[in-house]
Amino acid sequence: MAQTADLVIANGTVVTERLVFEASIAIRDGTIAAIGAAADMPPAAETIDATGLHVLPGVIDDHVHFREPGMDHKETWLTGARAAAMGGVTTVFDMPNTAPPVHSVETYRAKKALAEASSIVDFGIYGVLDEHNLADLAPLSEAGVVGFKLFLGNTTGNLPCPSDGAVLEGFEILARLGKRCAIHAENSPILFWREDRLKAAGRNAPIDHLHARTDVVALEALSKSCIFAEWTGARIHIVHESCAASLPYIEFFKSRGVDVTIETLPQYLVRAVEDMDRPGGEILRMNPPIRERRNQEPLRRALADGLIDIIATDHAPHSPEEKAGNRIWDIACGFPGVETSLPILLTLAKEGVMPLTRYVEVSSANPARAWGLYGRKGVLAPGADADIVLVDMNREEILGADRLSSKTKVSAYEGMKVTAWPVATLVRGRPVMRDGEITAEPGWGREVMSAMPPAAPRNLDKHLATLVGVSPAPSA
Repeated sequence: MAQTADLVIANGTVVTERLVFEASIAIRDGTIAAIGAAADMPPAAETIDATGLHVLPGVIDDHVHFREPGMDHKETWLTGARAAAMGGVTTVFDMPNTAPPVHSVETYRAKKALAEASSIVDFGIYGVLDEHNLADLAPLSEAGVVGFKLFLGNTTGNLPCPSDGAVLEGFEILARLGKRCAIHAENSPILFWREDRLKAAGRNAPIDHLHARTDVVALEALSKSCIFAEWTGARIHIVHESCAASLPYIEFFKSRGVDVTIETLPQYLVRAVEDMDRPGGEILRMNPPIRERRNQEPLRRALADGLIDIIATDHAPHSPEEKAGNRIWDIACGFPGVETSLPILLTLAKEGVMPLTRYVEVSSANPARAWGLYGRKGVLAPGADADIVLVDMNREEILGADRLSSKTKVSAYEGMKVTAWPVATLVRGRPVMRDGEITAEPGWGREVMSAMPPAAPRNLDKHLATLVGVSPAPSA
């Protein structure tokens, strides 16, 4: 007699990165036990009838800011994770620019404790790469960070941009560790210079934020990062790519074998700087900026064709008061997004921007591959974690701030109609959201453990560790 399953999701339309097919899924002990015809499923303690629904791997959002510790008036692990579950997101990676930043094993463990106590979705935690913590990179890697984050451009937290010398040495270290480094690729000296000149000239309109961070700001940082990665063998990930002008450079560096993955965001695909002239448009201020509408189609095409690897959100809440001001410079950069990405992207898929299979690839499978989780996460297959989202592909909803689960109710998509909607989210086989209601207690989420391929450093004879024979400069 077949072993009893804990749960069977019956008669759904299963979507993987390669196939769309009718099937049922049996879950046992938090993992997928079988996929097949309903008649072939084992008896189960519970059954969810998925007739008429699409069954997708849970979304992996590798770019969120849940703000805790230090800025919990904007968001917390509890509120952020609940928003993730409402949006079909089953794993999140939290950025290190909290207060304090995640720059040491001590600060990493403090944030991990907060996440373990509150999160209802699985999580990874980034460590920062900065001028003063090069000696902490190896201990952080050993302690369990999912990867590292390098801020070449300023953003919330105002972490100083490291010197090029520190960045190169940091890449040498990470190349030997094999960990991937996410990069905010903007040139800080250029953007600060331009912003100061614009302010002095009395330029205070929404478009001026884009003028301060014009395309060359992104192109220089992208190119430098890829050159350093090629030289050292470091694995890098360019976050929130917003600029169509970057695409030929990305193609060039990928053709040279640089281990670089690229992420873009929903807001760059459906919002434009021209929208900032409308009432409330100043909410769209973020870093890097939302650019001219002409960037949308090239970015959509690059995401569909494979040049851009991953869709994430840069979920970055601020209070409504922080998102208001008389000048664009007074308005905090960022807004919530973890709850709205899936319906926006699936609506675009229905409009022909990409196949459903490609959406699964960029939202689940590719993030799992990039960060060493594939096989356990990002896939619907026997033995994988039962991280699953059930979607009604024919449900129309209107997005708006009043329906967000985030702590701060600010929406970049006020009034947008979507035509697909998550109706259930499962994390390791447990429903954490059903029909718009959270069904899990805080603390269900677990930290993910990445297993990256063997490190592949280059030019080891020229690394500083080889030349000077000592460890990196100690932390300040």
